[in-house]
Amino acid sequence: MAKKVIDIFPPKKKTAIEEKKEEKEIEAKPKKKSHISFRPIVKKMPALPFKKGMILSFVFLVLLAIFCYVTLSKAEINVWPETENLNLIEKADIDANAAKVDSVLKIIPAQNLQKEKTVVQTFPASGKISKEEKAQGTVKVYNAFSTSPQVLVATTRFVSADGKVFRTPVKITIPGGTYDKGKLIPGSVDIKIVADQPGESYNIGPTTFSIPGFAGTDKYTKFYGESSEAMSGGYQSEVSKVTEEDLAKAEETIIDKAKKECNDLLQEELKKNQTASVLDYIPDSVQSEIIEKFSAVSANQEAQEFSFQAKAQCRTLVFKKEDINNYVREAIAFQIPQDKKLYEESLKINYNVDEVNLETGQIEVSITITAKIYADLDVISFKNALKGKSLLEAKLFLENYPKVLKASVKFWPFWVNKVPDELSKIKFNLIIE
Repeated sequence: MAKKVIDIFPPKKKTAIEEKKEEKEIEAKPKKKSHISFRPIVKKMPALPFKKGMILSFVFLVLLAIFCYVTLSKAEINVWPETENLNLIEKADIDANAAKVDSVLKIIPAQNLQKEKTVVQTFPASGKISKEEKAQGTVKVYNAFSTSPQVLVATTRFVSADGKVFRTPVKITIPGGTYDKGKLIPGSVDIKIVADQPGESYNIGPTTFSIPGFAGTDKYTKFYGESSEAMSGGYQSEVSKVTEEDLAKAEETIIDKAKKECNDLLQEELKKNQTASVLDYIPDSVQSEIIEKFSAVSANQEAQEFSFQAKAQCRTLVFKKEDINNYVREAIAFQIPQDKKLYEESLKINYNVDEVNLETGQIEVSITITAKIYADLDVISFKNALKGKSLLEAKLFLENYPKVLKASVKFWPFWVNKVPDELSKIKFNLIIE
């Protein structure tokens, strides 16, 4: 019988003593703590071969350089051309009757601008006048002297009981008396008498009057007067009056004020137009005049104050800034060579008024023009001539150009060493000093 091979042997059955011994060993053995740790699983990309990476980097850098060179390369060229000062004086007529600029006839169209202002002001009267009146009244004059009438000449004096002298303004006749039963009844007549002096002191009450012209005769006591009512109307005071000087000063003041306020209105309108850069004017052409003036009182008239009124008119001609600028540019174009160009920022225009006639709407002026002109350089031709040139070549070209005073050339970025071929990447600056 063949021998049987057993790979796994069945465990032997342990005795009771062996089992107890094994249990004691387990209890005496210290328990170990379990530690569980996790590590991230990193998948690594397969590395490219070293040579292949270098080639790709090199290609990338070359492409980047080409891109930068093509897109970023620029040239800035500053040129200072030849300049000269231009000074011109042009005669012209600013005409409100013209419709358009005529550089041949030297006419610039304009329009009338007019403002009016009425000013009223009250002034005090400085003069003084004595105002006085004489008292007057009615007196009954008696003739107890005879039956014959008695004539009294004008200005015959009558003296009141308190010594106030009055006079008859006209000649009077006092009728004679009459006898009744052997008794003389006095004749009488009512007459008007006026105080010899002005003043309130002659406003006396009813009283008796004597006639001092009869003093020393029998008639003195036989001719007399009696008033039944008080004398009235007498007064004397000082009041204000308007003098010639008052009127003259008021006229001067009101004229100046009216002209100023009228001119302020005109200037306000002109300022609006100038601010809007639409219209312009010549300050020396503004005219102001008084078209109305009067006072309600006359010289030596009694008044404490008086009013004076004046109406001013201000006017001038205004013209479009565009018209004057076009006229000046045409004048300059006739005076400068074709190879020269006007430097607009340097243009200055001043006016000198030769004659003003606003009635006909015309102003003759001398226009002083100052400006800089410079050599007219063809920028496109310059760019075409410079493209592809190195820094040194570009500088030599510009420095030897007859119409150029000086020039500078700059390349960007730093690796650019010639002027780009694309004209849009060439920045060309004309600098006028």
